[in-house]
Amino acid sequence: MSTITSPHLHGPAVLNKVMLQVMLALLPALGVHAWLFGGGILFTVAIATSVALLSEALVLWLRARPIVPTLLDGSAVVTALLLALALPPLAPWWLTSVGVAFAIIFAKQLYGGLGFNPFNPAMVGYVVLLISFPREMTSWLSPAELREGSVTLAMSAGAILGDGGLDTLSGATPLDTLKTRLNMGVALEQIMATQLFGHLGGRGWELVNGMILLGGLWLLFKRVISWHVPVAMLGTLFVTAGLFHLINPGAYASPLFHLFAGGAMLGAFFIATDPVSGATSNRGRLLFGAGAGVLVFVIRSWGGYPDGVAFAVLLMNMVAPTLDYYTRPRVFGQV
Repeated sequence: MSTITSPHLHGPAVLNKVMLQVMLALLPALGVHAWLFGGGILFTVAIATSVALLSEALVLWLRARPIVPTLLDGSAVVTALLLALALPPLAPWWLTSVGVAFAIIFAKQLYGGLGFNPFNPAMVGYVVLLISFPREMTSWLSPAELREGSVTLAMSAGAILGDGGLDTLSGATPLDTLKTRLNMGVALEQIMATQLFGHLGGRGWELVNGMILLGGLWLLFKRVISWHVPVAMLGTLFVTAGLFHLINPGAYASPLFHLFAGGAMLGAFFIATDPVSGATSNRGRLLFGAGAGVLVFVIRSWGGYPDGVAFAVLLMNMVAPTLDYYTRPRVFGQV
């Protein structure tokens, strides 16, 4: 048996180690989320992870593919964690199960598994839930309620498992509240003065996003991701929001608010940087991130949804092959 001639190149990245580093980078955000919004996120993570592994094992069995090696690569668990962070802390168990199962089965495995999916699975699952179950997806707890001790771990578990209490304990997100009240003609300063909002973004959200930022910077330091997508996405969102804020500060929130409210940080560091569904060339990544940043602001300001990260990423996933085609690096020796 002959061996292919040299050169033999060995990449430093191993899939399961990369996925483990992504999980570790998400832990600070999960911890702060549990502290601010209650222990419901812990139940959601457990449900999401279990459903993700079971769904992947089922499809692999039906496709007669190796089950254990694929489950151990960690990609299904990362999808579950990302979707769990994007869901309300008291999302009922069936909502989490439907979203994760759709993400793994339809957005990942039916395309051929990891490496063949054209769209980010977690965002596909999130968008399906947002369109199908808007009431459950827009009901969030206020950190002020949790600090007053009105929501216990048992109450969170009861709401998630279907024991009631969701309607009386939850309300709109800061982005949803801002969008709705601006459309009603309420002044921006008056809206931001309520207890739902903090110094940079929504109260509680700014701390969670701060932890996501730290986790993203750690991934950059470990060279798990490159700087092109997050810098382009957050920078474009900051500049676009800043221009509109300067033109009309009474109608458009500050650029820092857009960075630290909603899923901008999670999208920039953990979702838009997906190497499978995103652009692969450096110039393509810059354009991919810039396009996502503009789309996030456009959807937030004039679209039908308060946040726009998931839709922005999925739309740019559609453009990624074209970006790669027109930004391919010149082949060595080609004039």
